[in-house]
Amino acid sequence: MILSMENISKIYNGRTILDNVSLTIEDNDRIGLVGINGCGKSTLLRIITGKEEYESQPEPNVPHLAITRASTVGFLEQNSGLDRSSKVMDEMMSVFSELLAVQDELRRLEAEMARPEIHENEKHFNEISAEYAHKTAYFEANEGYLINVKIKTVLNGMGFPPETYDRVISTLSGGEKTRLAMAKLLLESPRLLILDEPTNHLDFDTIMWLEDYLQDYKGALLIVSHDRYFLDKLCTSICEIEHTHLRRWKGNYTKFTELKAADTERRIKEYEAQQAEIAKLQDFVDRNIVRATTSAMAKSRVKKLEAMEILEKPITYEKKAKIKFEYDYEPPLDVLSVKNIDICAGDKALADNISFDVRRGDKIGIVGANGIGKSTLLKIIQKKMPVTHGTIEWNKNIKISYFDQENSQLDFSKTVIDEIHDRRRGMTEQQVRSLLGLVKLTGENVFKKVGVISGGERAKLCFAIMMLERGNVLILDEPTNHLDIDAKEVLEQALSDYEGTVILVSHDRYLLSKICGRIFEITPGKLEEFNDGFEQYLTQKRARAEAAQAEIAAAKQENLRRENEEKKAVSYRSKEQRARDAKRRARIKELEKLIGELETQMAAVQQEMVSPEVTGDYVLMNEKCAEFESLKKQSSDYSDEWLELCEEEESLK
Repeated sequence: MILSMENISKIYNGRTILDNVSLTIEDNDRIGLVGINGCGKSTLLRIITGKEEYESQPEPNVPHLAITRASTVGFLEQNSGLDRSSKVMDEMMSVFSELLAVQDELRRLEAEMARPEIHENEKHFNEISAEYAHKTAYFEANEGYLINVKIKTVLNGMGFPPETYDRVISTLSGGEKTRLAMAKLLLESPRLLILDEPTNHLDFDTIMWLEDYLQDYKGALLIVSHDRYFLDKLCTSICEIEHTHLRRWKGNYTKFTELKAADTERRIKEYEAQQAEIAKLQDFVDRNIVRATTSAMAKSRVKKLEAMEILEKPITYEKKAKIKFEYDYEPPLDVLSVKNIDICAGDKALADNISFDVRRGDKIGIVGANGIGKSTLLKIIQKKMPVTHGTIEWNKNIKISYFDQENSQLDFSKTVIDEIHDRRRGMTEQQVRSLLGLVKLTGENVFKKVGVISGGERAKLCFAIMMLERGNVLILDEPTNHLDIDAKEVLEQALSDYEGTVILVSHDRYLLSKICGRIFEITPGKLEEFNDGFEQYLTQKRARAEAAQAEIAAAKQENLRRENEEKKAVSYRSKEQRARDAKRRARIKELEKLIGELETQMAAVQQEMVSPEVTGDYVLMNEKCAEFESLKKQSSDYSDEWLELCEEEESLK
């Protein structure tokens, strides 16, 4: 067991967030933690990691939180644990500082054992030999020889190619720092890895790499995420926080939704059946308790009622938001024509000569790596940014409604209710509040400044504005970034029901899969269309990646074949020269064999030097050291000769 918590509660300003929550985490658990925004997920994580206190309670429900002594807990907070003055590679190396110190100590001990005078003090030599053997075993057991491989694998997967290794962390963007912090946490490999929204702002390639990496992770995972694809692929159980309580379900997220729906339906039926029975019994009692002939029967019903264990009314989710996008007039068949435009960020060209057409009813998902120009393309086609050349032609009778991920259409100094009212002066306050109520903006929240409400609430306000605008073309830039799973499902249904045209930028794979029949992928320099939906796009993308790998492997084989042929097709030389060449090549091969044999012998002697039989025998240790030095000198002489002959061979090509 890694962690055990029992009867944990948390109260903020008189409001209970968590009530008697209990959770056990075992080795290799894969747990997804879900619940609506504000339900207490992040609070629970902070309690687990000791960053938040929990409430003390009287007996019998004494709260308890225990983490096994040998366990390590890793929790990713934005940019946590990064030294801004350090370089990328140096920061990753710092994870292995203890092992690197052991490596340095091994080099020091090797140098110490190689000193001739060390053998004059048998006791000291034996102590050093024993220390060397102990540290070598520790270094190998902790995979010290794989440090560089581990670091480069994780950095590459998280989007840091070799040319970024020497970059100073302070020069990285916010997103890059977050990815680097996650890379560092993965390398630290805690026994319990806690990730809070790990896929936020990651592109598809990085998310898919992270999924594959975490599937093989040697430890337990506790993941808070609104990415249903991610939860489905990784999690074997789901913990849901609902109405201050936590309940654990077996299976991934999809299985959880099925089990919960069935359980809720069962409990509602049981509750309703009991309530019907109670009403029937009470009615009999009320009608017959005063009658002499039926009084005894009525009293027996009273006893039955008193003995009955009353079921609590099942708590279900509050009513979800009701988003419905409609338009006043149907757009023409041909909506938009884009011809030969460029996507530019300042003076930098991201893609050029892009052309595509959009027709009525199209639902298009635009995907690509972060910073590739997806949001820029949305602004260019709306003519919010200039076009260097090419044409953008919208047909007549087009009305665009735009969701900007930065919420630039909102005035953060206004109240929520005024943001709507100022757009439609003819609406009464009740009409405005009814509209806001559809997106779950109610009560005192409507009088708050837009700048102080949460990102999810601002997104819902934007959806209310879009419902008000009644556009026949919806353009949305990352609309689900701040939404919980419930709100995402509401938006998905609204976009699915919408009969107009949708152009959508998103990293939400569930949303893209459910909504988009066409996918536009932006890669460096170009835009490519996939017209068979998101799942087919992913299939083609994987097939291309596999084909590219196969092509690279085939190219390597072909290059090797050509090199071998070129070596065989040597130019004609004199008989004497050919004889010298043959003799030199034979000697090179002979030397390679001799050097290999010597290296094998040296390794065997080194192994003997750290064995108890040798370290405990001063005379035998001296013999082994002398033998090792002799082999080492012979290997060095052969290596010098081999290098000289190879250089001669190379100069004659």
